[in-house]
Amino acid sequence: MKAILSAAMVLGLCGLAGARDEKADPVGTWKCEYEIGGQKRTSTLTLKKEGDKYAGTMSWADQKDAKIKDPKFKDGKLTFTAERKFMDNTFTVEYTLTFDGDKFKGKSAAEFGGQKQEWDIEGKREKKDK
Repeated sequence: MKAILSAAMVLGLCGLAGARDEKADPVGTWKCEYEIGGQKRTSTLTLKKEGDKYAGTMSWADQKDAKIKDPKFKDGKLTFTAERKFMDNTFTVEYTLTFDGDKFKGKSAAEFGGQKQEWDIEGKREKKDK
């Protein structure tokens, strides 16, 4: 009985290890949610792979298709920046997102009035592009 239980545990742990090694895939259209100043906000990240590089856009309710800059994806983590235009101001938002299947969690940061502010961001894949 112990041998059967041990074998089952080993097979189960191997299965879990294999699941964790599954490659994260950031390609697709993602609905992003975050909170700034006590207000919930949304944006859309669209990401595609062109050869061995990534390209994409960020869109907000009042700004569409801002090209993301310098996207890098390694070990399930995507980093990039995007220029946000808001109320006659333009500022750079830095993103660090960690992907897990059809979800991600991460941080966004930008400088406002000489002070860097950071907030949590999470997202769900709405559409998986090929």
